[in-house]
Amino acid sequence: MSLFSWKGRIDTILSPRDSLLYSKYFIHSGMMSMDPSTGHVKAYVGGINYENFQYDHVTQGKRQVGSTFKPFLYSLAIQEGYSPCYEVPNVPVVFDKHKWRLEKDWAPKNSGGEDLEGLTLTLKYGLANSINTITAFIMKQFGPYAVVDLAKKIGIQSKILAVPSLCLGTFDLSVYEMVGAYSTFANKGVWVEPIFITRIEDKNGVIIEEFSPKTVEAMSEKTADVMVRLLQGVVDGVYSPTAKKKTGTGVRLRYKYGFKNEIGGKTGTTQNQSDGWFMGITPNLVTGVWTGCEDRSIHFRDIQFGQGANMALPVFAEYMQRVYADTANSRVFPEKFDISRAIDLKLECDETNSLIQEEEF
Repeated sequence: MSLFSWKGRIDTILSPRDSLLYSKYFIHSGMMSMDPSTGHVKAYVGGINYENFQYDHVTQGKRQVGSTFKPFLYSLAIQEGYSPCYEVPNVPVVFDKHKWRLEKDWAPKNSGGEDLEGLTLTLKYGLANSINTITAFIMKQFGPYAVVDLAKKIGIQSKILAVPSLCLGTFDLSVYEMVGAYSTFANKGVWVEPIFITRIEDKNGVIIEEFSPKTVEAMSEKTADVMVRLLQGVVDGVYSPTAKKKTGTGVRLRYKYGFKNEIGGKTGTTQNQSDGWFMGITPNLVTGVWTGCEDRSIHFRDIQFGQGANMALPVFAEYMQRVYADTANSRVFPEKFDISRAIDLKLECDETNSLIQEEEF
């Protein structure tokens, strides 16, 4: 048989079982990029090689989204009047089995960050560092049904159960859905359906059909603008006076890949380090990357290598480097988000600058 390899085709003899084992261990990625204002899909990579892997990891594949779902809970809190500077004790949040109709009491734990336990942290810092207990606090305030309602407004069509574990993104969604949802933040609170075809013409140029994306006003413009700044904190790092450090799960976009322009984003890591995500937003391009194996039982041994910042963020970073290196063809330029000074004042939490560090969650 003929096998795929990164160095070219391999002509060999294998049993059916061994050929399956060989193919299972390839790490795959699905990536989609769209203009948040028009819905036009600008880039789409469904997998490694269609000849060998005939499966689309953008629209067809759905995987656990992990922490990339957290910004939607934060946007709900901001919409309901919470300040980004609101302080929450970083202590376990318990969901009582009787009140929440669970089999047993549930208290989500943080992945790392033992030095932060017991400290009072702002919502702004909680999102930048993907702290589970802060997200669980928000879930307890509003409940899962409010989160599901918001998810439907921002284009999530997959079935989502209204359970507390929603806050940790324990359900499966597609890259297509996630990119469309994140476009809501960059597009002033209006969700725009991602579309691939704008019109169909015959050989004479006569228009047979035209297509326009669906739109939904999912959240207020102010909420969306605040969320953009909070997502920028993931990349720029956020300082905590109580923790006495400035950290963010996506800061390597600055210190390793050298981006200087305004970028927001969110890393995502799932159970057993099976799936890595990175969602990146700029004013004119929203991009989502999922990375993992086709069989989710195959995963990294530890979070050092199996986190979204290692698995998916590099794909986004190298893609954006190429986009900005060829602006003549991509027509995508580094721009600033159009956000008022009044919004920025809401995010000034009496903080001071410090050395940026990276947290792994």
